[in-house]
Amino acid sequence: MRRLTRNGVIIAAGLLAAGCSAGSSSSSSSGSSGGGKTTTSSVLTISNENGALWTCGFNPLNASDTLLSVGFMYEPLVYMNPLQDGKTTPMLASSWAWGAGNKSLTFTIRSGVKFSDGTPMTAADVAYTFNMEKKYPALDLTGVWSVLSSVTATSPSTVVMDFSTVAVPYFYYIADQTPIVPEHIWSTIANPTTDPISHPVGTGPYLMSKCSPSNITYTANPHYWQPGEPKIAKIQYPAYTSNNTANDDLANGNAQWGAQYIPGIQAFYTSKSPNFHYWFPPTVNVSLVPNLTNPLLSNVNVRKAISYAIDRSQVSSVGESGYEPPANQTGIVTPTFSSTVDSSALSAWGNGYDPAKAKALLASAGYHMGSGGVMTNASGQKLAFTVINIGDYSDWVASMQVIQQDLKAIGIQITPDNLSNTDFDADLYYGKYQLAYYDQQTFGPSAYYELNNWLNSANTAPVGKVAASNYERYSNPTTTALLNQYATTTSAATQQSIMNQIQQVMLNTVPVIPVVEAVDWYQYDTGAFTGWPTSGDPYAQPSAYAYPDNEQVLLHLAPKS
Repeated sequence: MRRLTRNGVIIAAGLLAAGCSAGSSSSSSSGSSGGGKTTTSSVLTISNENGALWTCGFNPLNASDTLLSVGFMYEPLVYMNPLQDGKTTPMLASSWAWGAGNKSLTFTIRSGVKFSDGTPMTAADVAYTFNMEKKYPALDLTGVWSVLSSVTATSPSTVVMDFSTVAVPYFYYIADQTPIVPEHIWSTIANPTTDPISHPVGTGPYLMSKCSPSNITYTANPHYWQPGEPKIAKIQYPAYTSNNTANDDLANGNAQWGAQYIPGIQAFYTSKSPNFHYWFPPTVNVSLVPNLTNPLLSNVNVRKAISYAIDRSQVSSVGESGYEPPANQTGIVTPTFSSTVDSSALSAWGNGYDPAKAKALLASAGYHMGSGGVMTNASGQKLAFTVINIGDYSDWVASMQVIQQDLKAIGIQITPDNLSNTDFDADLYYGKYQLAYYDQQTFGPSAYYELNNWLNSANTAPVGKVAASNYERYSNPTTTALLNQYATTTSAATQQSIMNQIQQVMLNTVPVIPVVEAVDWYQYDTGAFTGWPTSGDPYAQPSAYAYPDNEQVLLHLAPKS
């Protein structure tokens, strides 16, 4: 089970690299689970197949523990909704302002907030959190200290962050993706990178009441700063290690908030009750990635032909059960980031599935149909490639079978090489492949984050060395300059102008080939609770594994009267 999370690893100012985990595939694992818990009107049970039992660690700055700590017990300064173009909700910061040419960021810290042990939270705790990440780089999960030069509490309610370089997109990592911890507790921890946090104290709406390998119980925080919240008194979070058991608990009504793939979801789940629903919002692209150092794939018309030859609707239907919609060549995920799409540019691209146009492009590139139905150039070079894929992802394997037939129809032969995750990652990162099928594994509050990962030349490396996220080895100084310019401005109009130019890069040079759009897995039961996020009210990324979005969901939910 792959799932998308909203953080990444930063390698240079304004340059966003590959994320820690991801989100599109639908393979299931096997094993036993903690099982579902029968609900009452005030107890919510989460069904999120995580593939392992709980370790009962709750360090919000440890990637292994964030899933169970951030959003429940720990909060960020600001919530940014990735499904609403980064719409902000003040959390522990009540306001903020850029200064010094966007090289300084000042937060006003909310008054009246207490940690769950009753101790007031102040600007000193915020500064302590960030400075601790500097002292212990392993805790700096999003690399904020690659752009920060200092973080100082200038008063009990003010924190000033100075930057070593202008890096406006890092606001997301600083404000939304960094949970604040209490100095009076963490300053006593000998080594916060390794010492377990078994009794978490934060400002969030819940306390960790009880943890075992099979289940975690959360209870409402009596010191929570938002009046009347949370409305749900208790949460049960079983440790499912099998999709089958997790899905059964959803279908039986023993769990109300689901976060995994369900085959045949209408028959298996929604048909069981009018209260059972699902929504799978798109997040990032799953793309066919050409190695641009390959002499045949370096020809832009070959790449364009591949893009036009793929029937994305068929890949969506056959490979992804229709759950993950067709992508488009601009690389802008829709409807999530529809406001960013350059409609005129996409219209000029024309029908995304056009085999006749694909064949014409290959002819213009000097190819003719050769023996075995494979396009061949005057030098006798055939358009025959291997494509690495992750064999454990049954949906990706099925998708590749569709793509293979589509490309065969225009004379391009691809041979899938279904690898283990470990072998796939090694080949991809080191550039030891011809074609690869992959998603970008990181998700931010605008389309910039994914496209910057793909196209910024600072994120790539020569074949044989590890690329951070630009695995196709694309390098263009003009494109990199545009992306770096985006990182210097807070002007929405300037940012949109830059994104329009980036879409032209995607359409004119086809550095990667988006195929389908990875989605957030999310099921919900309206029988016992109201306030769920929906396509009509996308107030947060809806999956239980998305943080800090999970907190927004919990603060909206209420027992049904």
